[in-house]
Amino acid sequence: PAQCVERKARVIAAETRQTVVRLCRELLEQGFFAATGGNLALRIGDAHFAVTPSALDYQAMTAEDVCILRLADLKPVEATRKPSVESGLHARVLRARPDCGASIHTHQPAASACAVIGAPLDVTELEWRAILGARIPVVGYAPSGTGWLAGKLAAAVRPDIDVYLLRNHGTLCCGADPEAAMRRVRALEAFCL
Repeated sequence: PAQCVERKARVIAAETRQTVVRLCRELLEQGFFAATGGNLALRIGDAHFAVTPSALDYQAMTAEDVCILRLADLKPVEATRKPSVESGLHARVLRARPDCGASIHTHQPAASACAVIGAPLDVTELEWRAILGARIPVVGYAPSGTGWLAGKLAAAVRPDIDVYLLRNHGTLCCGADPEAAMRRVRALEAFCL
């Protein structure tokens, strides 16, 4: 039984790594990622998550490059590369929101411009509200890849908010699964145009 569970976990991790690569390439093609800018994390059960590697061009990334980390302490379980500097940011979201299976951090153009302006966005149109929620908050500025930024986001995370502007830094969208998070990334950009 233990060997079956372990084998199943390896299969799930391998499939999740492939999904990370596919999503990164989609985000790159759609202009939401650029070169090595942007990152994402996908939950693997209750205790682990897959995250993009640090400073690796998404065109060159393979499934083997994707890092598997423990959610509790960010310790690598399977990693041949250094995990994204924003691993802590994603872990904070996934820990605070057990209902979330995906967290995507982008530097997408229009939404990132709104993050520079630094004002929360009220979403009044029902069609946008269904995807983005009623209000998109701004998380205060902190340097990229720091525990300070991860802490600021963790303080802002709410069960009814799936989209955040990161002041002077970009965006973070989350969802129950990768498709829901991707829908929010695309909708946020269209909403901000």
